[in-house]
Amino acid sequence: MTNPLLETWDTEFGLPPFDLIEDAHFAPAIEAAMAEGLAEVEALATNAEAPTFENTVEGLMKTGATLDRVLGVFYNLAGADSTDMREEIMREFSPKLAAHSAAIYGNQALFARIEQVWLARDALDLTPEQARVLMLTHRGFVRAGAALTGDEAARMKEIKGRLATLGTQFGQNLLADERDWQRALSEDELEGLPAFVVSAVRAAGKERGAEGPVLTLSRSVIVPFLQFCPNRSLREEAWRAWVARGENGGKTDNRGVAAEILQLRAERAKLLGYDDFASYKLETEMAKTPEAVRGLLMDVWEPAKARALADAALLEERMVADGVNGPLQAWDWRYYSEARRREEFALNEAELKPYFQLENMIQASFACANRLFGLEFRPLDVALYHPDARAWEVTRKGQHVAVFIGDYFARASKRSGAWCSAMRSQRKFPDVQAPIVVNICNFAKGDPALLSYDDARTLFHEFGHALHQMLSDVTYDMISGTSVARDFVELPSQLYEHWLEVPEVLQEFAVHAETGEAMPQEMLDKVLAAATYDMGFQTVEYVASALVDLAFHEGEPPADPMAEQAKVLAGLGMPEAIVMRHATPHFAHVFTGDGYSSGYYSYMWSEVMDADAFEAFEEAGGAFDPAMAGKLEQFILSAGGSEEADVLYIKFRGRMPGVEALLKGRGLAA
Repeated sequence: MTNPLLETWDTEFGLPPFDLIEDAHFAPAIEAAMAEGLAEVEALATNAEAPTFENTVEGLMKTGATLDRVLGVFYNLAGADSTDMREEIMREFSPKLAAHSAAIYGNQALFARIEQVWLARDALDLTPEQARVLMLTHRGFVRAGAALTGDEAARMKEIKGRLATLGTQFGQNLLADERDWQRALSEDELEGLPAFVVSAVRAAGKERGAEGPVLTLSRSVIVPFLQFCPNRSLREEAWRAWVARGENGGKTDNRGVAAEILQLRAERAKLLGYDDFASYKLETEMAKTPEAVRGLLMDVWEPAKARALADAALLEERMVADGVNGPLQAWDWRYYSEARRREEFALNEAELKPYFQLENMIQASFACANRLFGLEFRPLDVALYHPDARAWEVTRKGQHVAVFIGDYFARASKRSGAWCSAMRSQRKFPDVQAPIVVNICNFAKGDPALLSYDDARTLFHEFGHALHQMLSDVTYDMISGTSVARDFVELPSQLYEHWLEVPEVLQEFAVHAETGEAMPQEMLDKVLAAATYDMGFQTVEYVASALVDLAFHEGEPPADPMAEQAKVLAGLGMPEAIVMRHATPHFAHVFTGDGYSSGYYSYMWSEVMDADAFEAFEEAGGAFDPAMAGKLEQFILSAGGSEEADVLYIKFRGRMPGVEALLKGRGLAA
């Protein structure tokens, strides 16, 4: 049987031949690619020639190309369009791939060659980029346990394999809970809901093969439902299902999974000589230490909590006026907050939403990229993995830059949230390679598809990540695009959100779905004035999650993560009507992999910079100042991980920022 994953892809721009790829192709392709990669590494490690940067570090970068290509396709499909077979493949191959990685990083002969090159680095006449790549390669091997021997090396291999299995299990449990829960809604229960929410639940019912409207746990469906549903008991039912993901008992319960992950991470850190996992993880980030992370979060926590408590008192007054006795509850907050927003800003989400058509917001994100960086976007008619996915060729001055794929709609086969990934990263070695970049979102379908203002911000956010990938201009793919410190990676994405708030962008693209009229100036002014509305709530739910994440990984790991979560929240004086944005059993950022473990604070750390960075545009010539756009591309977007993050930011801005711009941007400044 020919396997298209292992063939040369004779397709436009080297895109995967999705119309030929079947689930049955993945397992044999991954097996073959792993074997090929290990053979390449072994040949490299046993090379009789004296080690050099070229035959060792660059040689290592030439290995594993087939595996990278196969996994680039598989993991994108597994997240965006899961099937039973794809989930089974993930369960089977997560520990195998961890063992494959451990075999490479545990290859003593290979590490010895890298060590020799590292020790001779001052005499090698390397370019700055080569010196950076050598440092990262050597550090990566050391932090992976390459210097361990005997029982410690064997135990490290076991830990990595088990963590890979558990991370996959955590994510699949969460997807199962999100996919399996649904609540049929009667026509009576639709009363009081705006048309766009009714349209969303009808579309969800149709997508799931139900006879009528269905409430699901997709954020783009359940959040507006909680905002507008006048039936308090129904709101409570929906909210409890939403926050119970991952802790419903049975085989999809994630509480035990999380506890074991934390124990294994702590053991892994101690094997490498660190006091705890947070110290290990943060060593390579901008923050460097748990103390620095906690300092930032607590600087924001107190003003955010004060704002949230003041807002809670106002919302509770409204609830009492409605004849509801008792304290404000978490399932009440969004409903009464939306009512307050309508009154204070004369803004009605149902009236606002027709101005945020998905198609127009996509074009707005493209138009801003065109004005800032000269990028142009041409729709492509190519085979993709799902009918909802769409592709564009990205060019500049007629030259190919990238392929961009957008997959915007929620479906049962897609994990929740929004993310950006690269099926292929930019590089110039060992060959020139243009990136293939994917944005995944979970918006509700409609005719036309309408977004909330937060949805539109999400679209711009993920496209900011995409720009970081597409505009990358480095030699080696290990420092390409978003291959930067975790607390720096959110800077381009969060910064790009600011362009949605630029009045001229809204005036051009926020046009009514039915009338085609531009958003009235009065409404536009209200939208911008309300940009920081309810920011106490949003900041508290986020910072609480970040502080719990930090506590999990600092010091000894908790035997009972749920008890530790409760202890941290009690110590903070968490407002009773607000919960963590991501409670432990559905905290996918932290538990499906190591990416954001001890690192959920990264969004806030990056926000300190993004608020300051956009001020730089405003201080110059405005949002589209060409000189600032050039500096943003040169020092941030194209540079990838070619230098330390703080060095790159200072080159862009001239200094590091303080927390003041963030507090001002969130409307929390005193």
